[in-house]
Amino acid sequence: MSSEAFVKSETVNGVATITFFHPRSNSLPGAILRSMASAIEQAGADDQAKVIVLRSDGEKSFCAGASFDELVAVSSFDEGRNFFSGFALVINAIRKAPKFVIARVQGKAVGGGVGIACAADYTLAHALADVKLSELAVGIGPFVVGPAVERKVGKSAFASMAINATEWRSASWAKQVGMYADIHETVGDLDGAVSKLASTLSASSPEAMKHLKEVLWEGTGDWESLLMARAEISGTLVLSQFTRDAIAKFKAGAR
Repeated sequence: MSSEAFVKSETVNGVATITFFHPRSNSLPGAILRSMASAIEQAGADDQAKVIVLRSDGEKSFCAGASFDELVAVSSFDEGRNFFSGFALVINAIRKAPKFVIARVQGKAVGGGVGIACAADYTLAHALADVKLSELAVGIGPFVVGPAVERKVGKSAFASMAINATEWRSASWAKQVGMYADIHETVGDLDGAVSKLASTLSASSPEAMKHLKEVLWEGTGDWESLLMARAEISGTLVLSQFTRDAIAKFKAGAR
C-alpha cells in the first residue's frame, strides 16, 4: 500500500470505484476533499458509469475526518472557510450525482468520515466500523456534515452523537439508526455485498435510478448555500484559542 495520499478512480463494467487514502488513518486534507469531489462529479457525468462506489484504502480506518495538521495551520477566516468547504463540496457532489453512491465502510469513521458515510445513498459496513462525531471535543462542531448526518439518522441520533462527542457508537448502533444499511462480519463479506449490489445497480435503468435519487434527495435544494454557510461557522471557530489548544492537546495525546 502506498504511503502517499491519493484519490483514484476506475470504471469497470458500469461501476465507477473511487478510492481515497491518507497515511494518517485516511484523514482528509483539503486537497483530498477536492479531488474526491471532482472524481464523484466526473463519475456522475460519465455515461459508462452506472453506479459509484466510494471506498478508502487500508483495513483499519475508513476515515479519521479532518486533517488536524491542516487545521492547526489555518491562520485566517478565508483559509478556515476554504478548508471546511471541502466537505461541502464532497457532500454536494454525492447529492447532485445522477447515480447512486454506495459507501464501503471497512473501519472506524470519525467526524467528516461519518458525514461521507451518511451522505452516500447506500452504506455497507464492517461489524467493527464504529462511528464518532468528535468535532465538539476539539472546539468546533459537526456543522458542515450535520445536514447529511441528520438527514440519514434523524435529529435525535444526530444530537446524541454531536453532543457526546467523545463516545464511540458501535456499527450495530449505526445500523439501528439507519446510517448503515447492513453490516458484515468480515471484509470479504463486505466486499462481496458491495460488489453484488453495485453489479445489480449497473444493470438497472439509469433513468429510473436518476429519478429515484431525485425523490430521495427532495428538500435539499438549498444545500449549496447551506453547507457553505456552515463552513463559515467552522472557519471562524477553528481560529479560536480554545480550538487551537484542544487540537494541540489531542495531537499530543495521539503521539
